[in-house]
Amino acid sequence: MIRAPLPLKIAALGGLAFLHVPLLFILLYCFTTEEKSYAFPPPGFTLKWFGVVWERADIWAAVGLSLKVAVIATALALVLGTLAAGALARARFFGREPISLLFVLPIALPGIVTGIALRQAFGLMEIPFSFWTIVLGHATFCIVVVYNNAVARLRRLSPSLIEASMDLGADAFQTFRLVILPNIGTALLAGGMLAFALSFDEVIVTTFTAGQQSTLPIWMLSELIRPRQRPVTNVVAVLVILVTFLPILAAYYLTREGEAVAGSGK
Repeated sequence: MIRAPLPLKIAALGGLAFLHVPLLFILLYCFTTEEKSYAFPPPGFTLKWFGVVWERADIWAAVGLSLKVAVIATALALVLGTLAAGALARARFFGREPISLLFVLPIALPGIVTGIALRQAFGLMEIPFSFWTIVLGHATFCIVVVYNNAVARLRRLSPSLIEASMDLGADAFQTFRLVILPNIGTALLAGGMLAFALSFDEVIVTTFTAGQQSTLPIWMLSELIRPRQRPVTNVVAVLVILVTFLPILAAYYLTREGEAVAGSGK
């Protein structure tokens, strides 16, 4: 086993600290008694801000909207992303590579470009901004996450399993339900969890497609622009971290289990 040199270890630890120490400060300032500034160290500690968040109807309305958008966008992504992966995983036809590129483009482009494009498209089609424009905006990049997971797993699935199923008399739906789905199920679940996490905390695309509605990230942005009770924003930020971290962690373990694909490498 080759050990990493000490400078590389120090650089890696420094990078991790740079990324994660700010999260600890967010957690710390959930408990401060000072509501107007971020004095360090905090002058005192209290749990009252958690009670304030619990009683704020505007926060729970934003949470509910974000959850509904994330669930529906993820459901759309699971259906459309899986169908696209099934069509492009093994088929060979003219234009296959450009189509594959178009599928991953929404997540490769900066969010502001995607947001402007969607806003102009909705304007040209005279679609009023509403709950569904937010869902469609989020689905554009959620589909990419599901597609990438599904297509990678499908390419490792042996074609002989599908051929054997068809030879034994199974129709296309039975083959999908009994052979394909069990082998790609964890990849779809992981993709769905990642898509949900991305949708729940998306702010840039939402800004261009939400109209007057306020998802939780939009609510947080407005609170930072016009701060009133800063610790309340920190408590909500911790909520967002928990809601997004758990699906990402689960997706990591699910995709790590992907070595056990039936027929892979055969």
